[in-house]
Amino acid sequence: MSFKKIFQYFIPKDKIFSALFEQAANNVVAMATILVETVNSLNPETREELIKRIDKLENKGDEITHQIYLELGKNYITPFDREDIHLLASAIDDIADNIKGAANRMSLYRIDDFNIHIKELSELILQAGAELEKAIRELKDLKKVRNIADACIRINSIENQADDIFDRAVADLFLYEKDAIRLIKYKEILSTLETATDMCEDAANVMESILVKHA
Repeated sequence: MSFKKIFQYFIPKDKIFSALFEQAANNVVAMATILVETVNSLNPETREELIKRIDKLENKGDEITHQIYLELGKNYITPFDREDIHLLASAIDDIADNIKGAANRMSLYRIDDFNIHIKELSELILQAGAELEKAIRELKDLKKVRNIADACIRINSIENQADDIFDRAVADLFLYEKDAIRLIKYKEILSTLETATDMCEDAANVMESILVKHA
């Protein structure tokens, strides 16, 4: 191996990881945007097309995550701890998985009327994804620490709102829904949507950990 190749091996690949994380965050926002459009659509055919788009974007997210793992294996020096890179990539991938999971359940269970709780949770996923995207953009140089910290705080607040909405939604199901099968369908969808916000919080927690280590 030439000296040049050895030298390149030890150069931090900040730009590579930054670009991949930004792509992953952008992909989550795209998925969440389509999810909101899906639950607000009154046309069944349109909803099915939107859900197919979510599925394709989730596959794209898997490819980005895989690429991050490959780069992690190839590069000795990384912009921040290897464990944190792995945890952040996994958390973002989990957000995408749960968005896809919720959308697929809507299709498989043939849900054609989305209550206010499903719409609110979908909107919160989009809000959390947007904050995640902002934080990821700033993470590449760690110069605007306050911006990252503020975005993480907002994500945590959004997750708390999602918890409250989920609890109210489940309570309403048990109070007013008389069809047991329909109750189970809605509860599964609501649970998957709420889990997506949990994963947003997990990603925020990883970023907060990175900030502490680089303080």
